[in-house]
Amino acid sequence: MTALADLVLVLHALVALFIVGGFVAIWLGAALDWAWVRGRRFRFAHLAAIGVVALLASLDVPCPLTVLEDWLRTGGVGSEGCIQHWVGKLLYYALPAWVFTFAYVLFALAVLLTWRFVPPRPPRRLPR
Repeated sequence: MTALADLVLVLHALVALFIVGGFVAIWLGAALDWAWVRGRRFRFAHLAAIGVVALLASLDVPCPLTVLEDWLRTGGVGSEGCIQHWVGKLLYYALPAWVFTFAYVLFALAVLLTWRFVPPRPPRRLPR
């Protein structure tokens, strides 16, 4: 089960990288005129990813990937989220859950605001 838990951890890290890296890529791509950062599918997927994270945190629902990883490792569910756990370890300071909830919601709002300043391109219309 440890190998599956490690796979879930890698998937979780890739989701976090997509959320944070996608945000950076959107703004960098806007400055460098990269067309793909204005793609509607990419933008909706990005907004949905941070939206789900922020919603779960706001409702005090544990991240399903964290729950699955904990269950695969220990047969039970831990008391803190993946990001909270690893950032806390990195900083040697355990931050309260509300700090992460606030950060997720603030980040989601920043992503949503990005739609105003770096709008996705309009959908293509089919020729008649």
